[in-house]
Amino acid sequence: MFTGIIEGVGRLATLEHRGGDVRLTIDVGTLPFDAVQLGESIAVNGVCLTVIEFDARSFAADASNETLALTTLGALAIGDAVNLERAMRPTDRLGGHLVSGHVDGLGRVERIEPDARAQRWRFSAPAPLLRYIAKKGSICVDGVSLTVNEVDDAGFDVALIPHTVAHTRFAHTQVGDAVNLEIDLVARYVERLLAGRAGE
Repeated sequence: MFTGIIEGVGRLATLEHRGGDVRLTIDVGTLPFDAVQLGESIAVNGVCLTVIEFDARSFAADASNETLALTTLGALAIGDAVNLERAMRPTDRLGGHLVSGHVDGLGRVERIEPDARAQRWRFSAPAPLLRYIAKKGSICVDGVSLTVNEVDDAGFDVALIPHTVAHTRFAHTQVGDAVNLEIDLVARYVERLLAGRAGE
């Protein structure tokens, strides 16, 4: 589990095709990387990956065909910035919201506008996901926990404060770029529970 509070921005160092899927090597950049362990989970642009190799400044992880099909990882170019967060510990503050690192679909940056010192960002989202997105609810975009300001039948708006832009890959993200979306876990489970009740 993750919180959606980005701990560092790294870069894609290598992307190696292996038998139909890929192995990514990520330069950890500003991510605190002490006491890393084989098998631990690190969210890369909101995608939960397992560390299979590491050294002092980078780690490698395999991405399956399912992951490549449902996320932006396969479209990354060498040197692209990536948001990084290590899995939360039981003693951590939950500064964002509960994030699983399991991407639900892709959105796209539609608009970026200044809003005083902040920025207003507009994202499109697939129709099946929009029903889970609520005004003042939580959404995870490229691994970043954000609050939804507005939502309609085509997409949603969020406000990004200067700190968020400066300390995430949003500093490199442009209009037209695809982004990974993960809906709020609570919305997913509420729907499942209600569906079960309806079938009783």
